[in-house]
Amino acid sequence: MKSIRQPLPGVHLLQPKIVTDGRGDFVKTYHTGLFAELGIDFVPVEEFFSTSKRCVIRGMHFQLPPHDHAKLVYCVRGRVLDVLLDLRNASPTFGQATSAELSRANSQIFYIPAGIAHGFLSLEDESVMVYKTTTVHQPDHDAGIRWDSFGFDWGAATPILSARDAALPRLQEFVSPF
Repeated sequence: MKSIRQPLPGVHLLQPKIVTDGRGDFVKTYHTGLFAELGIDFVPVEEFFSTSKRCVIRGMHFQLPPHDHAKLVYCVRGRVLDVLLDLRNASPTFGQATSAELSRANSQIFYIPAGIAHGFLSLEDESVMVYKTTTVHQPDHDAGIRWDSFGFDWGAATPILSARDAALPRLQEFVSPF
């Protein structure tokens, strides 16, 4: 597994080894020792997945302290434009975003530290995203930033949004606890 340098401090875009033979593919998405070698302190305690239609935007989501968490995200079916937004006050990249296309084909994985908002645009029907987190989801600490409030070009004029995501505060209205 190798880490592809990212502009946001502490964020890693990971490229796992993909083993292919006549049966199909095998991809290791997490290994404590490999993560330690890359300088990533990550112990998952919860895992879940989402399935999205083409043109769905989910995000930009995060958990507030004391239930904030780091997470791993990857796409096991379809393709997504995965977007991260730095909300850490002391970070030199506060308010900046980065993105990568995650897909079943490339098997890339984002490691996202606490204090980074996460979202994605599904580029295909039935895109499936897997999430591993370092804390258990706490609905009363769930928060987010409006997808269109931080200057990122999603390339989607009329995305499909949940009512919750459409009502999230703009980045300029958000007072970051990170």
